[in-house]
Amino acid sequence: MTARDYSYLRCMLRKYPIGIQSFRKIRQGGYVYIDKTKIIHQLVETGQYYFLSRPRRFGKSLLVDTIEELFTGSKELFEGLWIHDKWDWTQTNPVIHFDFAKLPYKEVGLTEAINRAIAINATNLGIEVTGDNIKDCFRELIEKASAKGQVVILIDEYDKPIIDFLDEPEVVDIHRSILKSFYSILKPSDDYIRLLLITGVSQFSQVSIFSDLNNLNNITLNTHYGGIVGITQQELEDNFAPEIIELKKENPDILPQIKQWYNGYTWNMKTWVYNPFSVLNFMDDPIFDNYWYATGTPTFLFKLLKKSKLFDVDGMRIGRSDLATFDISNADPGPLLFQTGYLTIKKTSADRKVIELGYPNEEVKESFLNGLLSTYREIYPTGSMPVISDVKEALRNGDVPGLITQLNSLIATIPYDHWNAGTESIFNVIIYLTFKLTGVDVYTEVHSAKGRSDVLVKTERFIYALELKLDGTAEEALQQIKDKGYLQPYAADNRKKLAVGITFSSEKREVSTYMVEQC
Repeated sequence: MTARDYSYLRCMLRKYPIGIQSFRKIRQGGYVYIDKTKIIHQLVETGQYYFLSRPRRFGKSLLVDTIEELFTGSKELFEGLWIHDKWDWTQTNPVIHFDFAKLPYKEVGLTEAINRAIAINATNLGIEVTGDNIKDCFRELIEKASAKGQVVILIDEYDKPIIDFLDEPEVVDIHRSILKSFYSILKPSDDYIRLLLITGVSQFSQVSIFSDLNNLNNITLNTHYGGIVGITQQELEDNFAPEIIELKKENPDILPQIKQWYNGYTWNMKTWVYNPFSVLNFMDDPIFDNYWYATGTPTFLFKLLKKSKLFDVDGMRIGRSDLATFDISNADPGPLLFQTGYLTIKKTSADRKVIELGYPNEEVKESFLNGLLSTYREIYPTGSMPVISDVKEALRNGDVPGLITQLNSLIATIPYDHWNAGTESIFNVIIYLTFKLTGVDVYTEVHSAKGRSDVLVKTERFIYALELKLDGTAEEALQQIKDKGYLQPYAADNRKKLAVGITFSSEKREVSTYMVEQC
């Protein structure tokens, strides 16, 4: 039975909730559900005000929806789950639920969108609100709803109206002011609130959205909640046991491969989780692909990285306190890369004050590098992968002419003004990202006793030192490699050492000459 045959058979027997964020629909529809009710019980019984940041497509909305069904007493939906016999189903609470990802703020404006959401909540609770602004209406909604019991307030994707306009600062300022007014009544309403949970992707600093909510418990990096969304290793093996058994018949190493592609996220260095969206897609059709990345291309993020001249982000070090913020007015890519899921925690210093970040898995690494390379080439959103396999083959075989042909294909789209920039840095970046995408070991600005090589590449059979020049000579570039001894540290290595001098012509906008010599 092939993987595709098995995929078809599984689809006949098992249903995967791909893109479904409704707990009720999942349970009533017989979809695969990973029981998170034990950790949810801990959350709702041990605190009152929470904030949780996780990347998109990680299960935040399903978490929020599950909590809503819990507090509204939907006992039948929880049958067979951990919490079923541990919850007092005789007690219910009115729930106010805002999902900013679903609000039509782009069409009608943020204020009107929030007003409509307030009205929907009021209708659902059998309440009439009469205020003439969102602040008064929200306060009235909470106070009137509390007549039926303490209120549970769930606010999902709070930052969507900001993230969608990061490249339009004037809109961000307007939305920030509106949201600040909206959230300002939460703390004064403390007596009416049983639980408040706010979720989002990013944690913005200096926007004052939550300035009044100094009692908000940020559990993003909390030790106890590392697995509140996502799929742990144990959850994967327990909940997808039938699929894994069948897949192992065709590929005994399937579990390590699934882990390499989709696991690796951690927020506390104690719990590591898989991206649930990617796992569900893979189980539905077991082909290793970039499922999560395909749901949204972060063009703003790539443009920010390009503007910051930052391309080698693996191994980035950042202060722990900086992980929790992203300052719109002075954008630091590090926190945003972490919060959006493109980097995760890899190491912490002994005092836990410094964090080293890295790619969580193969899916993110491959798709991120492809997106960034395409941004440097100004091919949106992606479009660089077709030549990557040829570059990989050339590097593995020591085929420098073939490599040059593929490099010319890559740099042909570089905008003309970059060729006149008087620097070869953009070519270093494009070559680095290209080589990194092939999966070979690649390093930039590698120090030797006498200088730094532009690019160093290691494959199974070859070690390359590449020197890049704009409007120079290949002889000059090659001589620099030899004079500076860029390959001398690897003299004892059995692999062949190739010195490659490359010059780019700003007039012809291509590799003009190159020279290669075995050292």
